[in-house]
Amino acid sequence: MKKTTIFTILSVCLFAAFLAPAYSQEKTDPEKAEEPSIKQIQREAYTYNPAGRRDPFRDLLAGSEAEEKAGTKAVSEMSIDDVILIGILKIEKNLIGIIRGPQGFPFKINEGDQFNDGFVLTIKERQIIFRKTKNRGIPLSRPINVTKEINPEER
Repeated sequence: MKKTTIFTILSVCLFAAFLAPAYSQEKTDPEKAEEPSIKQIQREAYTYNPAGRRDPFRDLLAGSEAEEKAGTKAVSEMSIDDVILIGILKIEKNLIGIIRGPQGFPFKINEGDQFNDGFVLTIKERQIIFRKTKNRGIPLSRPINVTKEINPEER
């Protein structure tokens, strides 16, 4: 009987020690209760300085704007005498010339595109007429028209 009494007293003391504080807390209305404050974390703006290295965050597929800029720059550095006419495309009413550069890469050209020593004057269905304004970097007194035709054997 002594063991049962001691066990009961010990159980009541443990109950009072652990569960009594939970019951003694004040009941609060959810409307009046304040929300716990959350500390705001300030984030620093991060910038990347490539310092001459390739930027790993730049989009490798930069889109059509980058391709057009690169293509225009490559065409503007070519000489008219070095290009070979591959074909002419007719899209709606516009004519676009396809040429092969000195390294064998194809480029598209339109009327008015600049070259190192001239520009594209007109594009017709079978030929492109270039206006040559310089010869080896020296301006010409009279511009020369250079006509490039599609090979007649391929007609």
